[in-house]
Amino acid sequence: MKEKHIFWQSSSWVLSLLLVLPILAIFYTALGDSDEVFSHLMSTVMGTYAANTVWLVLGTSVLALLLGLPSAWIMAMCRIPGEKILQWALVLPLAMPGYIVGYIYTNWFDYAGPVQIFLRDVFGWETIHDYWFPNIRSLGGACVVLALVLYPYIYLLARAAFMEQSVSLLQSARLLRCSPWQSFRRISLPLSRPSIAVALSLVAMETLGDFGTVSYFAVNTLTTAVYDTWLGYSNLNAAAKISSLMLLVIFFLISTERFSRRKQKLFQQQFEHDDDVRYTLTGAKKWCAIIWCWGLVGMAFAFPLLQLCYYAWHYFAESWTTQFLQYSLNSLSVSIIAAVVAVILALIVNFYRRLDGSKYTAVPMRLASMGYAVPGTVLAIGVIIPLTSVDHLVNDLARSYELGRPGLIFSGTMFAIIFAFVVRFAAVAIGSIESSLAKISPSLDMASKTMGYASTAMLRRVHLPLIRRGCLIAGLLVFIESMKELNAALLLRPFNFETLATYVFNFASDEQLEQAALSAILLVIVGLIPLVMINRSLEQKH
Repeated sequence: MKEKHIFWQSSSWVLSLLLVLPILAIFYTALGDSDEVFSHLMSTVMGTYAANTVWLVLGTSVLALLLGLPSAWIMAMCRIPGEKILQWALVLPLAMPGYIVGYIYTNWFDYAGPVQIFLRDVFGWETIHDYWFPNIRSLGGACVVLALVLYPYIYLLARAAFMEQSVSLLQSARLLRCSPWQSFRRISLPLSRPSIAVALSLVAMETLGDFGTVSYFAVNTLTTAVYDTWLGYSNLNAAAKISSLMLLVIFFLISTERFSRRKQKLFQQQFEHDDDVRYTLTGAKKWCAIIWCWGLVGMAFAFPLLQLCYYAWHYFAESWTTQFLQYSLNSLSVSIIAAVVAVILALIVNFYRRLDGSKYTAVPMRLASMGYAVPGTVLAIGVIIPLTSVDHLVNDLARSYELGRPGLIFSGTMFAIIFAFVVRFAAVAIGSIESSLAKISPSLDMASKTMGYASTAMLRRVHLPLIRRGCLIAGLLVFIESMKELNAALLLRPFNFETLATYVFNFASDEQLEQAALSAILLVIVGLIPLVMINRSLEQKH
């Protein structure tokens, strides 16, 4: 029987090694001798870049926790008017790219913005020296903007953890006359710590990999250092060294999160549906909860979206251009190809795992999923290194056979972007298809083998019809993530090739987001699709 699995085994290992190749390429290149550029950076600005990165991650994580944790507690443990709408509305800021929110908030709170103009008119101030106002274009401003768009990670996981806690523990706390604050501090918070730790690690990794927001706010971090070192100094070796430092930090964050909860076990779960132990808020508490939750939705999503709609209405002629249509088509084409390739790859590694079942068959799946934790800017470095080497090899072979020079057929075309998207988001497809295959009874596999089906026929005639919805969801998620990806697209795009994300970012960087408002709204709408799917899945569970 093992001989029949040779195709699936070899395909799984080859594909997974290809996907992990960019990470290996970064470390391999980083091990090379230090050059003058990297030595200069280390002796001058690298300390500042590293300090900014640490403060950015810490500040954003703390603010996201302060925003997301109270919201999760209110939605899970309290009854307030409009709670059914708020449950999914509090997730919507995840659809907002940070650099778009940063542009809008800068436009509002800068010296020439409506907020400061209003204050000067009211109090009679004439110059900036007459009053003090916090500078939005700063490290603190970047932390606030990133926290607004990333707090839903805390909200989602913490709310799910609160709702999964045993109702008997909460009832016992009430019998012991614990106040809501005491119940939260002594029972709910300790039990939900593993979920909160996971959420904080996600916020930290997203913050560490962010380029659009910190670049717009002129905050120099390790991510901007990678970008500037490659494009500014044209030094791939130094960029790889900085990227390897970022990867080590990411692996440290993941390892610390898992190590911190290695001995924790949870044996009591889930509210019983017949027992509603939520607190009914009244009076000032009710209004504080309502203002807090709706204010958060307004600041992080509704008001920025309304501003984009205002821009789109007044600058429609400037937004609806041939470039908008062309770049939308570019994003559509690369995202569809990346989604199809990712689904096929996920099918291969998951089906190999199902056919064999030994513990070693899970290794290709884990290797293929590693790219999801790598920031897009770092991943771009890892992609360009092997693809450039392959291009040079192809050109040398072609020249040796007097066939001319084909050029950069891998690193200088859409292939580089598609490969990066597949490496980055294959984990999304693998996870979705893995959960779909797990629902299929093993008896169907045995029945198929009894009927003489080979493994390929079994996949085609038995499994694919049953996991068709899971494949569609996997492809849709990869498509959406690819449409929104900015970092990798900025560094890997061919000449005269733009995606919607890079198109919007370029206008935002030039202080002309109004002229790309339609593109920005399209990105937000695309980002809403997975949030609706997540909310529906949570409603089905609870």
